[in-house]
Amino acid sequence: MNVDTMRKIDYYAGVPLCALVSGAMKLGRLLRPWRRTPPKRVLFVELSEMGSAIIVDPAMRKMQRHGAELFFVIFSKNAPSLRLLGTVPEENVFRIREDGLLPLALTTLQFLWWARRRGIDTVIDLELFSRYSALLTGLSGARNRIGYHAFHNEGLYRGDMLTHRVAYNPHMHIAKNFIALVNTALSEREELPYSKTLVGDGEIVLEKVSLSEAQLQPIRQRVREDYPDYDPQQQRIVLINPNASELLIQRRWMPERYVALMQRILAEYPDVLVLITGAPAEREEAQGLKLEVDSARCINFAGRVKFGELPQLYTLSALMVSNDSGPGHFSAVTDMPTFVLFGPETPALYGSLGNSTPIYAGIACSPCVSAANHRKTPCIDNVCLQVITVEQVFDTIRPTLDEKT
Repeated sequence: MNVDTMRKIDYYAGVPLCALVSGAMKLGRLLRPWRRTPPKRVLFVELSEMGSAIIVDPAMRKMQRHGAELFFVIFSKNAPSLRLLGTVPEENVFRIREDGLLPLALTTLQFLWWARRRGIDTVIDLELFSRYSALLTGLSGARNRIGYHAFHNEGLYRGDMLTHRVAYNPHMHIAKNFIALVNTALSEREELPYSKTLVGDGEIVLEKVSLSEAQLQPIRQRVREDYPDYDPQQQRIVLINPNASELLIQRRWMPERYVALMQRILAEYPDVLVLITGAPAEREEAQGLKLEVDSARCINFAGRVKFGELPQLYTLSALMVSNDSGPGHFSAVTDMPTFVLFGPETPALYGSLGNSTPIYAGIACSPCVSAANHRKTPCIDNVCLQVITVEQVFDTIRPTLDEKT
């Protein structure tokens, strides 16, 4: 299903269902009053964002350090992002299919059975005001149910199924908001609203992957297959990720500017190979960009590595320029410098936790997506990215390109 269809279902079916389930749960609380229990088997709910599965990792590890066993529920297509760091065991991840109404309904019912069979005692809903995730949380059977509550905000109704109602802070990085949810689960006193805690920068440091030389060799060989003269001792790899997910296509910088940027890099740095990255479905688009660049050192690498091999590719590369999308977060598990172009969203809230430099104009209407509008904007003219010039991006990455390793 496409994003707009899912949003409509979430609204038109989600609102009445949340009202119905909330009523039933209020009646249940009269018969069985809630009592505080320590979190031991904790389920995180994050369905639609692959990047968030990386950003939440510091929060999950904090929960783990307090002795909790971790579980996760996510849409099937986004599940590979959890494997990059492997914090949640594979057998503790439930995948909900989103490729049609019937598969969605069936796997939802299977999830509710799965959660109860595993004795989940605490659910932490990471979604920003999704009714569907609220229903998963409310019907999970968990005694502790933690998530964002609208309080006095209008238009964000998703029932009253939470035992711990947390105030989402739109002025704080989302990684710190996730830590606040964990702090709520660990709190030994009632608060209104949760969480009255200070979250420091040191709490959102991301773990890095450790790779052996043997793990890097297959990626080097794949580069040689496309560019036989590749010598890692003499040449550097620069990655260009020109795509963004369907969730917010306004995040895309213009393709012709990526072409001009690649031509500029190749002209000034003869030791650089430019690899255009992307999913297999984006290979044709990447090929069009490669043909426009018109250089043997520009390689269409879309679909050439599996998702689980991205850390190897990032480790071998000198830097990456990317739209604000998943790769900006996936690369954070390595030390590779990443330069991310922001427009409809702000790096203050969604910046990568890695070695990342945001490129952001910050015009008056930006950011235009937030929790308050379910990250949907009426904008069809992304001036916020159009005002970012090729020269500006090149000048930003130049110091890194000038460093010889």
